[in-house]
Amino acid sequence: MLSKERNRLLCETGPGTAMGELLRRYWHPVAGAAEFSRQAVKAVRILGEDLALFRDKGGNYGLVDRHCPHRRADLTYGFVEERGLRCNYHGWLFDHTGGCLHQPFEETRHPASRFRDKVRIKAYRVREKAGLVWAYMGPEPAPLLPDWDRYHSRGYKQIAISEVPCNWFQCQENSIDPVHFEWLHDNWSRVLRGADGPRAPAHQRLGFDEFDYGFVYRRIREDTTENDELWTTGRVCLWPNCLYTGHFEWRVPVDDGHTLSVGWFIDELPGDIPFGQDVIPCWYAPVRDERTGRWIDSHVMNQDFIAWVGQGVIADRSKEHLGESDRGVILMRKRLLEDLDAVAAGRDPKGTIRDPAVNHSVHLPIIGGLNRPAAEDGPRPFPFLAGQPDEVARGFERAWRDCAAAVPDELTAGG
Repeated sequence: MLSKERNRLLCETGPGTAMGELLRRYWHPVAGAAEFSRQAVKAVRILGEDLALFRDKGGNYGLVDRHCPHRRADLTYGFVEERGLRCNYHGWLFDHTGGCLHQPFEETRHPASRFRDKVRIKAYRVREKAGLVWAYMGPEPAPLLPDWDRYHSRGYKQIAISEVPCNWFQCQENSIDPVHFEWLHDNWSRVLRGADGPRAPAHQRLGFDEFDYGFVYRRIREDTTENDELWTTGRVCLWPNCLYTGHFEWRVPVDDGHTLSVGWFIDELPGDIPFGQDVIPCWYAPVRDERTGRWIDSHVMNQDFIAWVGQGVIADRSKEHLGESDRGVILMRKRLLEDLDAVAAGRDPKGTIRDPAVNHSVHLPIIGGLNRPAAEDGPRPFPFLAGQPDEVARGFERAWRDCAAAVPDELTAGG
């Protein structure tokens, strides 16, 4: 168990908090780039701060205080121009760096005063990568935005985002808890389907290893041995707030009571003809059944959400009783507390990348390798989140058919 004070340290992420300062040393995904084909400005709340995210007509992304420094109008109702975001209340214009470019009435009355040079709005760094819009909210110089090798894999990619009403840390603890797969996903899914028969193979052994970018967890079940990739390769708890299993699941704190679950998914495609996407689709996944008000339980990550919110808005870890299966959770807590000390001492926390020579297709362990074979019997339904839009499912089906049609007949026949 944790003391209430240490629990608070790990859970509070707002400005000026210890964990907030730690998490601000990393880049976080805050939206899908595809969203900006439908809108130019959107409200975001990240790490307890209310902000306006925009892309101007010159292609620059900006992330600024949601409220105009003039009379505090809501800038998410502003409009974009070639060089920035203009407030709809009195027309003040701000660029993506936070500089004020234009104050219409003030410049009409006092053209030489340069009052605009005295006004700035809070602004954070923003970059687009792998179909996501990323924000860095910490001190300069910023670390590099990681270029993970999986981003470059061939396959149909999509982004799905959900808002989960609980603290980020109980979400991330799930990323280093192998045994929950056996019960939450395998056994409970059988119960939900009304299936009879034996339970899923039980876990027999767990292993945890730290590496540069997080922890690798390994497991042996009744149906596997030390020669299985579940043990030899394992899966990755990616630092500081992600699970990587071939796809990515980031748990981005909205505030202390809400978490943005950002999933980046890739489905392998048949054959080896070149395949690319001009736009990676992004959609928002529901967490509740509108008819019943109950949490959705039909998909893998929806089941995770149920486990997380069931612990309360902020889990009270002073009341828990940890066992052998929780060794990874204990390791993660210990490492994060060490990172808090590192940041307080002015050092970089774990997993930050600053060398450009290193930051090129950075390898992460993956079961099956980077180019795993596609399903031979056609595209499979999306298993991770409920609510996938029909157009996204159809996009995958078209991509699969187009790639399958290019595979020589003798290969598809197994010759």
